[in-house]
Amino acid sequence: MANIFTSSIGKKLIMSITGLFLIIFLLLHLTINFFSVIDSCTGNFVAGNTDGLFALGCEFMSTPIITVMVPILALGFIIHIIYATYLTWSNIRTRGGYNRYEVASKAKAESWAAKNMFALGIIVLGFIVFHLTHFWDEMQFKEFMGQEAADPYTLLTTTFGRWWVVVLYIVWFGALWFHLTHGFWSAFQTIGWSNRIWEKRLKVIGYIFATIIFLGFTTVAINAYIMA
Repeated sequence: MANIFTSSIGKKLIMSITGLFLIIFLLLHLTINFFSVIDSCTGNFVAGNTDGLFALGCEFMSTPIITVMVPILALGFIIHIIYATYLTWSNIRTRGGYNRYEVASKAKAESWAAKNMFALGIIVLGFIVFHLTHFWDEMQFKEFMGQEAADPYTLLTTTFGRWWVVVLYIVWFGALWFHLTHGFWSAFQTIGWSNRIWEKRLKVIGYIFATIIFLGFTTVAINAYIMA
């Protein structure tokens, strides 16, 4: 077990597996949140509406298994950041200067995203914390605890009704895009789902996935601002 935390392969494996937690977390939340955009197009984006897709999605998110799974997924990414901090500090101490943690790639880290994964991860972590304290805590957690949950449409417009919050979110989404463009294919390569042929394909898929996540969440934020 000690070798997992001390060996180079073990360190890369921990970073990759915990990074995959973020990918699942994002896919789940983008799907639910984008329902609000569809509701605004169909006239169902109304405070107190319980029949809209977004309301039904939030109700699904309030089920016990999902309520427990969401913070676990977020915790996985928090561990990802904490371990990245530890590795970065270790590199600074042993190498006498800043050097990002090693990733599971045969190629040298040449991209800007690869060289700044730690800084990008810190920004993304801020988004995760903000989301959990402003949305999950007000809806899923309250309902799980037997309290009255906040109306999802009202909470969405209240949060994104301020332009600076929208801008801040877009900055987070931008950092997330850069983080995912490198982390996506790197994570799959580490766990062995890559080779010379699939490495290039995974990089392309990573860019597509990161762009979908960025555009999807940005659309949700701007749409909520307009609806507010």
